[in-house]
Amino acid sequence: MPETVSRGSSTGTFATAARTAVTGAPACGTVPPSATARPHRFRGRIGVGLAGGFYPAPHRYQLYLSEGCQRSLRVSITLALLGLENSTATTVLTRPAETPDAFASLRRAYEATWHHYDGPLTAPALCDRWSGRVVSNHTPDILRDLTDLAGLRDDEGPGLPALRPPALAAEIDALRELLARDVTPASPAHARAATLTLLDHQLAVGPYVLGDSITAADVDLWVALTHLDPADDALSAYLHLDRYVRRLGQHPAFLGGGRTGR
Repeated sequence: MPETVSRGSSTGTFATAARTAVTGAPACGTVPPSATARPHRFRGRIGVGLAGGFYPAPHRYQLYLSEGCQRSLRVSITLALLGLENSTATTVLTRPAETPDAFASLRRAYEATWHHYDGPLTAPALCDRWSGRVVSNHTPDILRDLTDLAGLRDDEGPGLPALRPPALAAEIDALRELLARDVTPASPAHARAATLTLLDHQLAVGPYVLGDSITAADVDLWVALTHLDPADDALSAYLHLDRYVRRLGQHPAFLGGGRTGR
């Protein structure tokens, strides 16, 4: 009998498997720092610490995403799933020579946030258009704010998913850690195979990795699976995972997100 997730419990399947997981890869860098520069992590939040002014409002925020960056792809898909494309501006950075104005704009935001900033311009970066400052360049916080705050939308819209329901928050975080450790091209082959087997069993009993509805865990999983080395044909032995990747790949939000991730 396939093992299933314990819904809403920090001791569920993925939480147990990820108990010794290491943290994920650093945020995607878009411009290298100088030899002596140190990157800065900005951890402002929308809707947290209202005295700081970062309250949710449509058209207030700008997202800078990096082409080819898995974290940027997760943000892009999340925006589309939540119907935020029209109320949150997005700029995709490629090479500095190809998008010089976008890089200049992002640098101004970093410099407005940190005097004489000389670190790398990292993306994803969530910026406040009213003050011109970076709110956050910490992807987990950006994703939580997008999924938790309806006030960023012009309207609620029909049929929008609850991507981070409180009952599943612990399992979503645990799965993210597990993927960062075991489902990457650099992961040890035996660890990757064990985790893919667990995930394949999970998807044998439901359409999505945490049950009957799409959540942030599905965004994380789909991005991780589609960035395994295609030369390895890594999913060929996992029927349910292979079908899952193909099915979600036809969803408009996942199709549209491909511009930042491939």
